[in-house]
Amino acid sequence: MHHYLGLAALLRRHFAGADLTSLCQSLIRQATDDPQEAASLMDAAIIFQFHGNQDLALKLQQEALRISRHYRLPAQPPIRLRLLALMAPGDLMANVPVECLLENSDIELNLYYATPGDIDPVEIPEHDVLFIAIGESEANRALLTSWLPHLADWPRPILNNPLHISHTAREMAARLLQGVPGTLMPPTRRIDRARLRQVADDLAASSDSPHELGFPLLVRPLDSHAGHDLNKLDTPEELVALLNRLPGEEFFVSPFIDYHSQDGLFRKVRVILIAGQPFACHMAVSSHWMIHYLNAGMADSAEKRAEEATFMATFDQSFAVRHGAALAAIHEAIGLDYLGIDCAEMPDGRLLIFEVDHAMIVHDLDPPDLYPYKSPAMRKLFAAFRTMLIRATEPDQATSDQTGHRKSLG
Repeated sequence: MHHYLGLAALLRRHFAGADLTSLCQSLIRQATDDPQEAASLMDAAIIFQFHGNQDLALKLQQEALRISRHYRLPAQPPIRLRLLALMAPGDLMANVPVECLLENSDIELNLYYATPGDIDPVEIPEHDVLFIAIGESEANRALLTSWLPHLADWPRPILNNPLHISHTAREMAARLLQGVPGTLMPPTRRIDRARLRQVADDLAASSDSPHELGFPLLVRPLDSHAGHDLNKLDTPEELVALLNRLPGEEFFVSPFIDYHSQDGLFRKVRVILIAGQPFACHMAVSSHWMIHYLNAGMADSAEKRAEEATFMATFDQSFAVRHGAALAAIHEAIGLDYLGIDCAEMPDGRLLIFEVDHAMIVHDLDPPDLYPYKSPAMRKLFAAFRTMLIRATEPDQATSDQTGHRKSLG
């Protein structure tokens, strides 16, 4: 019988350059030989996502979840507590990467994949704390709504109140964070294809007339992440061309804010708030405005890594102090116990907010020879996550209504 390896263990091998093909083939054989081999199917689904075969990965995941919705990762003994993470079916961006946060921990992790409708209490694994790991998306919105009645009288403390997860939706977050002192989050509008095409046609016909949208602007499909199909458009003609090639019936549209530093480079920072306390996750430096850590060339530049190392080493005394009030206000407005923020420092000192999302990728898997400074910072973040879980079980925290540490959501 195959024991579930999970995201963190497989991602560590993948990041190290291991060829997972033979392992994947072995997992498929095991699942073929034993129709109840759900763990093999789940691990194979993760590997196929690494290889870019999303359709097959999700089919394997669906088959695994038909067999079992519960996957357990044992703790390092002695076990401190049992965490139940409520998960959604989907790709690697669908949920908080809890497995990476608790790798080699004394916290037993039980992943339970939710489906709409009634639940059988017998199916729910024993646990001390429930953590809602389901990310905000069109696909997950109905799932979370269907679970609210079950969660209203849950017998254990709940972290990441599902009533607040909707606050991380792009258009909702932009509204909630408008006017927060020390921040700038451009308004984000959700516009259907027909209306967006009409706007483009109107602007192309009379570019000097006032309109609801101005250029340059950013356009992306709903539920896109990691820069997929994110486009900066400078003219109505570019907008028309984009609509002609991009699928989807609705889009997020927001003004583009130029955030380059004095040296002409762009810097994007990922900060994680745990019970309201900020932690450095990474800094990416690039000559292009659309930055993601994997495309910023950090591995190729000792100078960039040195800057990131300084950022992480001085985070508590510099960045967290400069933006302490703004980060506290974001925590208060969004209301989640665990939250990620992608942001940049503007020349005027404000914090430009790109996105708030609790399902952002967080890990300690980068090669230590290239990034020796990362592990200390990530271990600090992971320790804070562990502490938050433990405190949620303490009597004086279990009934708190400040950040969702409650048994009841009713």
